[in-house]
Amino acid sequence: MRLTRFLSFSTAALSAATLCCVATLQAAPPASWPQWRGPNQDGVAPAGTYPAEWAEDAGVRWKQPVEGRGGSTPVIAGDLAFLTSGIDGNNSLLAFQLNEGGKVAWKTEFGEDTKGKHKKGSGSNPSPVTDGEFVFAYYRSGDLGCARLNGEQVWHINLQERYGDDTLWWDLGSSPTLIDNLIVIAVMQSPEKKDGSAANRTGDASYLVAFNRKTGEEAWKVSRELGAPSEAAQSYTTPIAVEDQGLIAVMGADHLTIHSAKDGHELGRVGGFNPGQDQYFRSISSPVVAGDIVVCPYARGETITACKISDVIAGKGRDSIVWERDDLGSDVPTPAIEDGRVYVAGDKKRRGIITALDLKTGKTIWEYELDKSRIDFSSSPLVAQDHLYITAENGTTFVVGPLSGTEPRLVSTNPVGDDAQFTVSSMVPYNGTALLQRTRNMLYLFGK
Repeated sequence: MRLTRFLSFSTAALSAATLCCVATLQAAPPASWPQWRGPNQDGVAPAGTYPAEWAEDAGVRWKQPVEGRGGSTPVIAGDLAFLTSGIDGNNSLLAFQLNEGGKVAWKTEFGEDTKGKHKKGSGSNPSPVTDGEFVFAYYRSGDLGCARLNGEQVWHINLQERYGDDTLWWDLGSSPTLIDNLIVIAVMQSPEKKDGSAANRTGDASYLVAFNRKTGEEAWKVSRELGAPSEAAQSYTTPIAVEDQGLIAVMGADHLTIHSAKDGHELGRVGGFNPGQDQYFRSISSPVVAGDIVVCPYARGETITACKISDVIAGKGRDSIVWERDDLGSDVPTPAIEDGRVYVAGDKKRRGIITALDLKTGKTIWEYELDKSRIDFSSSPLVAQDHLYITAENGTTFVVGPLSGTEPRLVSTNPVGDDAQFTVSSMVPYNGTALLQRTRNMLYLFGK
């Protein structure tokens, strides 16, 4: 159990060139892409003119190798992009200077890397988050750290040392969420280890916890023990902040729960997402919110359900369901929502099938199927400039549009030189003119 504050940069002294860069960074504008799914956690890019076609030798502004192993999606504040990686046995947080060819501005470390168990995983799968003043990084080891935009460490704690062992069967994937002055993390796992042995912990195995952004001090912590069987108790989803209502939506362990951001108190829940009590219904695809509706993929990509948040809070349970589908879904990619439409990028059994649903009714507006392939999808889709960007695990991005039409088409297929398995990071918009993509070994910036 530890909480450490740093008064100076924790790694080697900065070079004169980097110090010059740091002086510039301190005046950086607010974060334009502060977290994994963007400002509203809906996968929608700000208005702009984004590239729709590129190749390794055309339309690439720059590419830079990314040291180590990680699957986190970059986040952006000003002209800095941040991502995490396991490098030389350490949990590393890296900053890349986007307007200077992608050079590494700084690197800092938060504890020891716990390597991934799954071939797609790593110890650095959760994406960092930034509020334009600080950047926060969370790792499979349980380490959670905060740094300023110049790389100076502010605080560092370890959730597993403080609250108990990690009992996930696979690799931690839930990213932190920012709301008010808090950073919120959901831990959803089984009470015991995979081999059935007891875990060392001080409280509940599953919980929602919030920390003060500036100090790292615990603001509140609430239990999220919901009685889901075996692996179904485990979730890799990210909490969704409903900022205008001061709420947090959490999906996992066969339930949707709505919490107050003020104190974490559970305001309502919906169960029944696993009526057959399948013990392997772990969840990866996160919920997504638009207005009073929260859309919840579940059942390993075989269902998708929309609930009315106000009805959940009113205690209506399953009666808060607006619509549900058991003929489509996504297991890993999280849907995007824009202008009353939900965009679902299918994987596994529905690999490469893109579906637009009406947010209010759940009815299919259109469906498009990419050419059949053995390459699956783990990245979440991005909506930008009336097009949908879907990146496969080999780094190839498919652009489908126009989304506002009734019969969208495949606009382009965009492979990259780094086609090594597995790209799991999602596409990120930058400055209204470019797109940032982390592949297995590289960081690319696409755009003229």
